[in-house]
Amino acid sequence: MTLKAKKNAGPVAVTLETARGSGGALSSKVGTKFAYAGLSFDKVQLTADGGQVLETSLVPLEGVKLSFKGNKGADLGIDYTKGNLYATGVLDVKDMSKVSTSACLGLASGFTVGGDATYALSGKTGFSAYNVGASYSQGKLFASVTSASQLSSVNIGCVYKVNADLSLASSTSHSSEKACTVHAIGAAYKAPIGDVKAKIGADGILSACLIKEVAPKVTVTASGAVSTSDLSSFKYGLGIVI
Repeated sequence: MTLKAKKNAGPVAVTLETARGSGGALSSKVGTKFAYAGLSFDKVQLTADGGQVLETSLVPLEGVKLSFKGNKGADLGIDYTKGNLYATGVLDVKDMSKVSTSACLGLASGFTVGGDATYALSGKTGFSAYNVGASYSQGKLFASVTSASQLSSVNIGCVYKVNADLSLASSTSHSSEKACTVHAIGAAYKAPIGDVKAKIGADGILSACLIKEVAPKVTVTASGAVSTSDLSSFKYGLGIVI
């Protein structure tokens, strides 16, 4: 169970997030965000274990965004946008262990293509990961194809919007070792009582949740999961966002 509360504290808004673990213990996070002199502090957070999170961003030029994310590690990033092109780069500035990059280009007729790569700077240097992907969107159908494990397998995702209230989705993977693996099949339905989402995975776990706005800016999410082979394994949860 998670409870989020927001409160204005002078010129900034403070967010308190409290989560209840499986053993009943409570853990809290206190955070805020603000901007000063063109520098945006997107997340400044203190966690219950004494950890600190800092995320900042800066836009020095049109279409260029610089960012810094610090938690257990530290990453310096750059985002570039021009027309239908979006590219990113991330450098691990704490250990100088790797640099990652990605690019995505929107084409005509609903097609989008892209790819990503990671280059190791320490240990065994060289490309440690690289993949490509493409997506297609037309009318009620959205489909995506992405490679995984350095082009050794392909993941396919599909979403079909039956009508304004009901959408169906599936996720599968394909490789030379196994022609087809169905990871999950799901659906989303806008019911009168709220948004209902459900899926069943390849492991036989059936999950569902109900999301409802009970008051302005107050959302309640009730969720549950059960193994189709063992109904006694039913688990549930409740979340409130204020």
